[in-house]
Amino acid sequence: MVDFRPIWMISGVFLLIIGFGMLLPLVVDLAVGNPDWQVFALISGIVVFFGASLYLSNRQKYDEFSVQQAFLLTFVSWLLMPAFGALPFVFSELSLSYTDAYFEAMSGISTTGSTVITGLDGAPPGILLWRAMLQWFGGVGIIVMAVAVLPILQIGGMQLFKIESFDMSDKLLPRATQLASALSLLYVALTIICAATLWFAGMSPFEAICHAFTTIATGGFSTSDGSIGHFDSALIDYTVTIFMIVGSLPFLLYLRLLRGQRNGFYHDSQVRWFMSLVVILIALVTIWVWTNGIYNFEDALRYTTFNVVSILTGTGYATTDYTAWGTMPIIIFFFIMFIGGCAGSTSCGIKIFRFQVLSSMCAAHFKKLLRPNGIFIPRYNGGPIDDSVTGSVLSYLFLFVVCYVFLALCLALTGLDFVTAVSGAATAMANVGPALGPVIGPSGTFQELPDVSKWLLTFGMLLGRLELFAVLVLFSPKFWAR
Repeated sequence: MVDFRPIWMISGVFLLIIGFGMLLPLVVDLAVGNPDWQVFALISGIVVFFGASLYLSNRQKYDEFSVQQAFLLTFVSWLLMPAFGALPFVFSELSLSYTDAYFEAMSGISTTGSTVITGLDGAPPGILLWRAMLQWFGGVGIIVMAVAVLPILQIGGMQLFKIESFDMSDKLLPRATQLASALSLLYVALTIICAATLWFAGMSPFEAICHAFTTIATGGFSTSDGSIGHFDSALIDYTVTIFMIVGSLPFLLYLRLLRGQRNGFYHDSQVRWFMSLVVILIALVTIWVWTNGIYNFEDALRYTTFNVVSILTGTGYATTDYTAWGTMPIIIFFFIMFIGGCAGSTSCGIKIFRFQVLSSMCAAHFKKLLRPNGIFIPRYNGGPIDDSVTGSVLSYLFLFVVCYVFLALCLALTGLDFVTAVSGAATAMANVGPALGPVIGPSGTFQELPDVSKWLLTFGMLLGRLELFAVLVLFSPKFWAR
């Protein structure tokens, strides 16, 4: 029998963070005289009450935390946070249905960036800030989980850092709690730097703070319907691009840098692959856009750089409707939806290391075909790849394809057209944000979709953000029979 007490206790802590976090948009609305401050005050009290109740009623010292409990904690916490985080959207002047509100909150917590809200330019500032904060909470949450919980479950890929003498329990920092604290402080510092830079680049202080939250988290929520394109500033575009890349690199390497290991980024093959892919894709799309006369070279480079990085990192900002650039860019954007940033970052999708592991396995297989008697071991960063890593990667890729196809079929059954269903499933499971087509593309929203479609996409966001296994394993009878 599973002991749920530690799960409820930790979930209570998460709810307390959500509840006290609502005080900040409360202050903002109160300062500008928006009546929604009362909504935040009431809901904050309710969430804090539930969080404190869960924490206090289950508080005690627990000697062990099983793998089974880790799976349940991951799922339950990421289900509860948007459930309570959605309430301000319901009772604010936006008056969203709970379906739309939960969709928006899950899109925020999972750092997806899909939205059902229109008229953001005139929306209450408290709501705009709350959307940004949800993504910020989700960003730091996934980083801590990626290095503290998911390696235990053998599904997050961070076990690869052991290959690089990155034994997180012994060599980097002595305890997982210390590592989580260090990562959180680093996350806060990068957010502050990003906000200050965006303010300097031309955003208002409020806009800079909101976009710093969502940029470092690679979330993509903006304060305007026009997203980053609303500002029409090359300086802002390139600034946001830089910080999207910052959020997509392994945060453990930042800690290495701060500890004096300056060659970490250069020697990390995952980073080299990611940056090489960024450069190649930008070059290809820029040449296409320029040679087809869509923009001059300077504008082509600017818009291409921003939107390629935005989609590749799973952020989901937009500066223009890239679906109007022609067939080749659309195909590229569709496929890079599935590709994420690096393991141990705030980005999403199929992390770069998985493609590295797969390519190394394929290379070893080809060598084996040419030299049947030879011994060829797949390697990552110069070290051999453990069988558990290759197994988890292959399992993940297979399940991702199966789940993606199933989700796309389910969306089609709800009445969505082919492009909307296929790209919607991709953007949900890869946690990108905008999809393709006139309905949910970069110039549209998810507001017009049926409620059934929104719940399916919500589940897809959760599934993709928690690396599939953390959710799907709960549907196995053997899991509950342990």
